[in-house]
Amino acid sequence: MTVVRFAPSPTGRIHIGNARTAILNWLFALKTGGSFILRYDDTDVARSTQEFADGIAADVAWLGITPTRVEWQSKRFDRYAAVASALRAAGRLYPCYETADELERRRKRMQARGLPPIYDRAALKLTDAERARLEAEGRRPHWRFRLDGRDVQWHDLIRGPQHVNTANLSDPVLVREDGSYLYTLPSVIDDMDFGVSHVIRGEDHVVNTAVQIEITEALGGAVPAYAHHSLLTGADGKGLSKRLGALSIAAMRADGLEPMAVVSMAALLGTSENIHPCPDISELVAGFDLGKLSRAPARFDERELLHLNARLLHLLPWTAVKDRLPGESEAFWLAVRGNVERLTDAGLWRQVIDGPVADVTAPEDRSFLTEALALLPSEPWTGDTWKAWTEAVKSTTGRKGKTLFMPLRLALTGLDHGPELAALLPLIGRVAAAQRLQPGR
Repeated sequence: MTVVRFAPSPTGRIHIGNARTAILNWLFALKTGGSFILRYDDTDVARSTQEFADGIAADVAWLGITPTRVEWQSKRFDRYAAVASALRAAGRLYPCYETADELERRRKRMQARGLPPIYDRAALKLTDAERARLEAEGRRPHWRFRLDGRDVQWHDLIRGPQHVNTANLSDPVLVREDGSYLYTLPSVIDDMDFGVSHVIRGEDHVVNTAVQIEITEALGGAVPAYAHHSLLTGADGKGLSKRLGALSIAAMRADGLEPMAVVSMAALLGTSENIHPCPDISELVAGFDLGKLSRAPARFDERELLHLNARLLHLLPWTAVKDRLPGESEAFWLAVRGNVERLTDAGLWRQVIDGPVADVTAPEDRSFLTEALALLPSEPWTGDTWKAWTEAVKSTTGRKGKTLFMPLRLALTGLDHGPELAALLPLIGRVAAAQRLQPGR
């Protein structure tokens, strides 16, 4: 069975880049009939908070993702400790006593000599007496995983054949001096224990994959399939890191964007498909294929997202929005939906309908409005009223085109743009329309 996971750290809110990873995993799970794990990588207990975790859960739910299960790494420390002990016993996890300053000086010396700044495994050469002396001085070891130093190969479902020679990498630190865990070991253990079959994540983890494969194999686990998608850049081609707050899912929700607009854009960015609004997730699922994802960076443009949001709203039927527009009617929504970028914009057109509206009539059009008022038909009004009325006004005044329609629009709405007046006029009603056509009002 397909099992995927989305593993945010609850040290902040998720942004569009995180959300894209979550959405790709979710679509893959739906496409394959698999399960989706929301796993909080909260081993950094000092920075992880329940507030952030709750916020992430709200963001994920808003995007329409329903996790099959939720896991917390902070509840699995005993499991990680047991595995770490097994790796120590097998000689794969070894203690190192260098301080951060010592390691930095060593890296600089190697770089000065034109050598790659790879850890030299000096700790493996320490005798028992030397380790005892260092610990007597108060030093506490951090623990590194001893890599095989071989060419690790895998077939990436997005990037194709990949290989990383771990001889070119430093042995990774898995356990800090204080006994806390870095990302790598808990992630591997969780993937094994939870039966994760596919790891879909950003390309910044490609090198990590080689390390995780070696750890997985050292533990006798099944290596999952990997897929590394490209990272997002801004419209200018630069990274998004400086603007992540504005690009958080919480900010997008607060800005009145539709979740399916965000999902549509995140799912289609960087693929061979044109970005278009998908009102229902089923369309995205049907067309989902990791092979469609390009290796080139995908550009995220907030203006394009807002435009996509508007296009999505223009497609939505009344049933999709009525619960969020209390007191309104289907006729109102069908009249205004083509003129909203966010659903909250519908309220602006309610204000136009209910009035008052500004008097922006040009002096030369006032006599024309008097004639139009005299021809205003009796109620009830339907969608055909506007055409019948304007035909009568055209016949009487001789005006046509913009000189006919624009003065009427300005008088009735106070604006030179907006919904089709054939739909809007019955909502305004005869009493209000007559008042707005009055000369010198």
